[in-house]
Amino acid sequence: MTKTNAVIDYLRSRKSLPLTMMSEPGPSESELRDMLEIAARTPDHGRLEPWRFIVYRDEAGRQIGEKLAVRAQEINGSMPDDQIERERNRIRRAPVAIGVVAVTKESEKIPAWEQFLSAGAVAMNLVHAANAYGYKANWVTGWYSDDEKGRAILGLSPNERMAGIVHIGSSDREIAERPRPDIESLISDYSGEYQG
Repeated sequence: MTKTNAVIDYLRSRKSLPLTMMSEPGPSESELRDMLEIAARTPDHGRLEPWRFIVYRDEAGRQIGEKLAVRAQEINGSMPDDQIERERNRIRRAPVAIGVVAVTKESEKIPAWEQFLSAGAVAMNLVHAANAYGYKANWVTGWYSDDEKGRAILGLSPNERMAGIVHIGSSDREIAERPRPDIESLISDYSGEYQG
């Protein structure tokens, strides 16, 4: 078996850029289109394509942010100005943000949870594609993903869910390494049926 060292090295060192460190430039239209095509090359049992993309650019992010700030106050009551401003900038923290929307389809063979996992795989592929192009990326959800009105503000229909929003931009700052899982504590050999 021939291994691809460059890919292995990338996967061993991949990091998410904190959104507070994200800046211009973002991807060009052709780069973004290619990233989305790469993202769509994901496990998809039954070829249902149970996901779609929403591209949030600057003006859309501004409009969404104003609505999210109002919605956050409806939920939480009065909020300090800095928290309101944070809500206003939720979708504007990077040059472009891509909503990966889970659109589960009716299927006798493929359960909704498996389709949702496919949407998650799309989001991770999009992160990898952005990194491969030399950009930084961060995949987030947020409180608005669990709120029916928040999802509507983001452009989702009632039967859709946000698998994640992938923010894509640039940064010349070094990303600090964070603690990673102790893989040995997460691995076990099969030892029989679960007994409770």
